[in-house]
Amino acid sequence: MKVDLTSRNHALISISKNSEQIITLDANFLIPPNRSRHTKRGFDFPQFRETWLNPIFTAFPKLAIHEAVYDELISPPVQVYVQAMISNIPPRLVIHKDSTLTAEEKVIRDTIEEKISPLTKYSPLINNKEDRGEVKSLAYIAVKGLLYFAAHDSIAIQLIEKAEKWSTGLDNVHAIKMYELLFYLYKTGFGDNKSLKMLYKYQYYLTSKEKDMNPQWGQFTDAMEALYGARS
Repeated sequence: MKVDLTSRNHALISISKNSEQIITLDANFLIPPNRSRHTKRGFDFPQFRETWLNPIFTAFPKLAIHEAVYDELISPPVQVYVQAMISNIPPRLVIHKDSTLTAEEKVIRDTIEEKISPLTKYSPLINNKEDRGEVKSLAYIAVKGLLYFAAHDSIAIQLIEKAEKWSTGLDNVHAIKMYELLFYLYKTGFGDNKSLKMLYKYQYYLTSKEKDMNPQWGQFTDAMEALYGARS
């Protein structure tokens, strides 16, 4: 995925000013990344938990996932962690459930799903698993007027950022990318700099193509500081 340093994301500015807004997460924010095609190195769950999950849940008290994403969390360590966040008093993670939608909202939800599913690998007719979490999440938060979807999936991000061009019905939803939150954790001190650098390199600076396309960590943080630091 390309790191975009050409324009400011006003969603990042907004959550930086008010971290108690609801942010809905995609599954890839909760599951350790696996890029074994490109390297023998990887992130096991304990490392991912300390580097990413604990800082994110500390920084943002109102995180959420759709029930379709919850169903994707099949790894026992991830399940245990997520359940602990749900069971915390007050909950540190809430589940969006389609059963809470009114009859009118369900009609709107179905309409949005029909618009965005052809652009993904998900089919509402057969209710297959591929891309289901993203489609269900986006349709739900659009209907409920929730603003933010945090993802590392390029299709999900494009569905939001190209909402007008693609007529997805997601015009009022805002995407937040993983690299933007990596910078937020670095900037605010919620995360360990060395560990955040390692995760950034693993996600955005691993392959030859990514090294040609994206900045290395120091250049990335400097550019983000210039983009956000003085004005956010």
